[in-house]
Amino acid sequence: MGRGAGEQVRVQGTVAPGFESVKQLYEHEMRTMAEENTQLCVYHKGERVVDLWASTTNDARFSPDSIVNIFSSGKSLEAIAMAALVGRGLLEYDAKIVDYWPEFAANGKADLTVAELMRHEGGMAAFTTSLDPEDLLTPNIKQNRIGKVIEAHPLRFRKPNGKGESGRREYHAITRGWIVNEVFRRVDPGGRTLGEFLREEISSPLEADAIIGVREAELSRISKVVPLGFVFQFLQSLKPRILGRKIVHNILQILGRLLRILPSFRHATTRGAPAPYKGMKGIGFFNERVVAMGETPSAAANCSARGLARIAAMMSAGGRWAEREYVNEKGWRALHERPVEADMGFTGTNFTQGGVNLFTETSASASGLERAFNVGREGFYGWMGLGGSIFQWHPGHEIGFGFVPTSLHVLDILNERGKVYQAEVLRCVERLKP
Repeated sequence: MGRGAGEQVRVQGTVAPGFESVKQLYEHEMRTMAEENTQLCVYHKGERVVDLWASTTNDARFSPDSIVNIFSSGKSLEAIAMAALVGRGLLEYDAKIVDYWPEFAANGKADLTVAELMRHEGGMAAFTTSLDPEDLLTPNIKQNRIGKVIEAHPLRFRKPNGKGESGRREYHAITRGWIVNEVFRRVDPGGRTLGEFLREEISSPLEADAIIGVREAELSRISKVVPLGFVFQFLQSLKPRILGRKIVHNILQILGRLLRILPSFRHATTRGAPAPYKGMKGIGFFNERVVAMGETPSAAANCSARGLARIAAMMSAGGRWAEREYVNEKGWRALHERPVEADMGFTGTNFTQGGVNLFTETSASASGLERAFNVGREGFYGWMGLGGSIFQWHPGHEIGFGFVPTSLHVLDILNERGKVYQAEVLRCVERLKP
């Protein structure tokens, strides 16, 4: 696996005047960090100002049009799709899910609202059974194979933490997308799934590679993800950065983060839960073709940085692109409204009613994790994915941002490796102000 290849790394692509420092930073990170293949793309005020890609292993098949599993960055794609329905008057965030899906009421779920689901307060952070990946293929979803599992499922919330803070918000890492998809297809007038809607009404007209449910002919375009080994990460964490550490954090920083989140995990409903998929043994399972071809919006969308950045640029411009409206003003505003701060186990989060996080300025008294989460992302909306991907937009500066790596740095839990590019883009935009 590529661990950074010194001068052999060939960075390709372009940057616009004023963004040269982003390319310099990207070249440095590709030479010094444990990377295989990455893509970085940024739009500013409708123009593509950063379009970079590189492979430390000279992978001839990797290009700016390769698609990669972006894991939880896909949550923002599902949020955009739901916002489109809200804008059309077909869905309300304050409404109860049972208003659209009566069978959902079983086992104490009758009062759960759409907004609570989108804010990770849905009480189903992990299912009590593993799903068959075949059941997640689009035709099988429409047979209600997943819907039946959810209908019968009870609500379970984690216990409050040691500070007495509510345990209602718990990260629905994979399950949120499965539940949202069932709501979506019941509300969409054509009965489409999230994957079908995304392809037909967002990705294809925008010419953006962002796919939930890869087709057979598209499988060859996927560049597989590879997690860094824990032994490798441990050994690297013992090095100071000046001596060539190839991951973001040293051993003390990693231990500090783990000590902060372990108490919450002790009370998590995900503790001891079965694997999300039948037959799943590890992260590599997400490279299986049946997973890529199925619809797991929250953890298995396959996208390019170019595709994500273009969609993010559209969102940063109020839901419009090239004179076409993708999310109308009503839906766009509703998506971004009513952010609610709450602890989600690993740090405080600020999810809107539409299910995207608003990254904010932090006070001097903020914890180290809160600063690591927010500083350098102030004003961005969206989310990020396991191991490194970032898909976010900044309406204030009209920035659309996409970072997609194939090397998964799992211990970088707040995706600070990609955040350095966001921070540098913000600096460039500030310098360009008249």
